[in-house]
Amino acid sequence: MSRVAAIDCGTNSIRLLVADVDRRDGAGLAELTRRMEIVRLGAGVDRTGELAADALARTFAALRDYKAEIDRLGAERVRMVATSATRDARNRDELVAGVREILGVDPEVISGDEEAALSYAGAAAELADAATPILLADIGGGSTELVLGDRTGVLAARSVNVGCVRMAERHIRSDPPAPDEIAAIVADVHAAIDLAEQTVPLRRAATLVGVAGTVTTVAALAAGLPEYDPAKIHLLVTPAEEVAAVTGMLTVMTHDERAALPVMHPGRVDVIAAGALVLRTLVERAGVPAVVASERDILDGIALSLAR
Repeated sequence: MSRVAAIDCGTNSIRLLVADVDRRDGAGLAELTRRMEIVRLGAGVDRTGELAADALARTFAALRDYKAEIDRLGAERVRMVATSATRDARNRDELVAGVREILGVDPEVISGDEEAALSYAGAAAELADAATPILLADIGGGSTELVLGDRTGVLAARSVNVGCVRMAERHIRSDPPAPDEIAAIVADVHAAIDLAEQTVPLRRAATLVGVAGTVTTVAALAAGLPEYDPAKIHLLVTPAEEVAAVTGMLTVMTHDERAALPVMHPGRVDVIAAGALVLRTLVERAGVPAVVASERDILDGIALSLAR
């Protein structure tokens, strides 16, 4: 067994997983801790093309906290990946330098294809009973990764620049969102899916699996959970009509009404409506009857990669 630490630095959140993995086959993870902080690293990147100083400061503060946890648990190997916002930023070197100073390793600014493969590896490990092909949708803050795969691995993948933070920052000015703002988000998502379908045949999917906070929050709301409970959300099946109903509800709520929902993380309040619109449009375009929410995702894929 080997103790590893995986860090996923996205547009909206930064997350840590410390786990024991079997070096012989990398098939299993024994989780020791899983943490998330909303740092909004990608705030403004769609508009400015740069990581903001205050966003970097929030990210570095979270990383110092994570470093203390990594040291306390005695992880032998650490891998940090950075995704959409960092890919898009001209000043990514500032992030790299700060991470190197805090963690002692460089973050890997991975491509959309690499992100897709890691997400699929992390989620697919617990989907042995799902009908294939599986379409994995990782709806992040800056981008969405779409991966079609089966028992052998990834068949096709595409990363497109529609995510909950990017869509909210680009289009939402009203509270609640105005009809023309909603329509603009949906139009962007349709255009992105048109691009993705050049590579990924969405309608071949027998099962749609969604990972990351947008999907898990929508699933929790559809299920009427009294609080966010990862154990109850993991592998929860939400019918397409319930995805549509929750999305409709979120888009007519005010900021304060969304904040009062018991499963809502404070860092998702201002972007969850945009994220739900991405999910609803994807479900419609894929023509699937439901979406399976998974709490296993790119973070698990990063940890498993350290065993190989």
